[in-house]
Amino acid sequence: MPELPEVETVRRTLEQLVIGKTIKDVEIYWPKIIKAPEPVEQFSDALIGQTIHEIGRRGKFLIFQLDDYSLVSHLRMEGKYAVYPESEPRDKHTHVVFTFTDGYQLRYRDVRKFGTMHLFKKGEEVSKMPLLHLGPEPLSDEFTIADLSMKLAKTNRKIKSVLLDQTVVVGIGNIYVDESLFRAGIHPERMASSLTLDEITRIHGEVKLTLAEAVEKGGSTIRSYVNSQGQIGMFQLELFVYGRKGEPCKRCGTPLEKLVVGGRGTHICPVCQPLLP
Repeated sequence: MPELPEVETVRRTLEQLVIGKTIKDVEIYWPKIIKAPEPVEQFSDALIGQTIHEIGRRGKFLIFQLDDYSLVSHLRMEGKYAVYPESEPRDKHTHVVFTFTDGYQLRYRDVRKFGTMHLFKKGEEVSKMPLLHLGPEPLSDEFTIADLSMKLAKTNRKIKSVLLDQTVVVGIGNIYVDESLFRAGIHPERMASSLTLDEITRIHGEVKLTLAEAVEKGGSTIRSYVNSQGQIGMFQLELFVYGRKGEPCKRCGTPLEKLVVGGRGTHICPVCQPLLP
């Protein structure tokens, strides 16, 4: 699933491609992707004549800001956006097509059909699901050591599970939790409430640093992720642990291990990340 760096890269490339374009028509080939409003005809009708002015991001959600509406889109496992000439044939995995007045189309392609779209009156999106209960952005000033410490002290969950909780901090997924915890020297099975202030400070700093570096490199190309122009990310070349089971740790040379934490595949170095009592 694309995480914050990948979604941010999609946002930046889409801005280059669709800002200022006006929607002439909307075609929906898999209605289940449209979660609001209902029926889906209201979604299509509302968007006709709307111009895209800005594309924002909240965690893993893209937010298209139009004249009167905000379109909130989640890519889930394999959702992708790309721009094509209207004359180019649509493939069977393209489920939503936004046709612009200039003859181009923004197409949403999703092999697994897990992606979602919600349309709200502009400004209402932040007070309704799915954005309502999201935690602070990890690259913003709202994500503080004090806030993180308070949340960790209140739970007996494992630290990896807490960091994956989008109500605690938004946008971090499996790849970047594994990478951040390795960099911080923290075992993913440590109980969150057992962490010291020094350990929490290290986790906080490495989350911000890891995500910032991944954004700079265009995200990680794991499985099928590409940005909106078909370009791959390059941060996968910098990964310390994720997807490297059995390979030597880049720091100490110990073979890396794969565990299951909270139902998620988890990569660690058993030497650099000792499980302390």
